[in-house]
Amino acid sequence: MWLIKFVDEILFASGSAEMHAKGRNTVGKAVPTLVSLTGHWIDVQGYTDNEPIGPALRGRYPTNWDLAAARAIDVVRYLQAQGVDARNLVAESFGEFQPVASNATPQGRAKNRRIDIVLRAK
Repeated sequence: MWLIKFVDEILFASGSAEMHAKGRNTVGKAVPTLVSLTGHWIDVQGYTDNEPIGPALRGRYPTNWDLAAARAIDVVRYLQAQGVDARNLVAESFGEFQPVASNATPQGRAKNRRIDIVLRAK
């Protein structure tokens, strides 16, 4: 198994599910490797902290699960557009339910808002 972790601010503006230019550039660095892979699933996993979605975004993303899913899907679509075989791509959302740090502090919440790309054998 191979894992790349991206803290959400590297890829997305706060509350957004569309990668900004810097985020596309960052993920783009992995594209040559991902394009050349055969026999592997490329799981794009979205995670959030446990802070409720604010009122301005709640209509589009009712829960953190929805926001994490939308971010994972955006990364998957970008990878596909860059030539990564769509048959190898998986978008997953874990929402707030698999934290890697405490949600009691701003630093912990920042660590929990992330996108992981996991490679696993088919």
